Amino acid sequence: MTEGTTSAAAEGADALSRLEQEGEIAADYLEGLLDIADLDGDIDMDVEADRAAVSIISDAGGRDLQKLVGRDGEVLEALQELTRLAVHRETGDRSRLMLDIGGYRAKKRTELSELGAKAAAEARSTGEPVKLKPMSPFERKVVHDAVKAAGLRSESEGEEPQRFVVVLPA
Repeated sequence: MTEGTTSAAAEGADALSRLEQEGEIAADYLEGLLDIADLDGDIDMDVEADRAAVSIISDAGGRDLQKLVGRDGEVLEALQELTRLAVHRETGDRSRLMLDIGGYRAKKRTELSELGAKAAAEARSTGEPVKLKPMSPFERKVVHDAVKAAGLRSESEGEEPQRFVVVLPA
């Protein structure tokens, strides 16, 4: 190995270690939250796309966990921000951690990828920009990725909370 390769490998291991630490801090925080709320759930940690990913899953159908997702994922978004703040408090670094509860985000990601692909197909066939409904930053990111995978470009327009994606024709 050359010196540059060794350095890059060390940086990669360092980044992975830091993300795993974020996941552990988040898991501890969320376990405390589940205890306070008297909810059952198991914590699963992973590293995906250069960010820590933490999921709360339940064997009991996840009906109780739906309370932590809320309407349109609003409670989930708030819990994610609180968890990121808990990680920041411990590490001093801003976290990009992603939280999923009861598979809500995974299911939403699939739906949004399909929406992005359909919007790209529509923009390609009509030659006109396709405007989508307002979305959260997470939702917009998934749609942007799907549009890019379809070979087109997209942009976000508007101001939060009414920010939306526009899919541009080729």
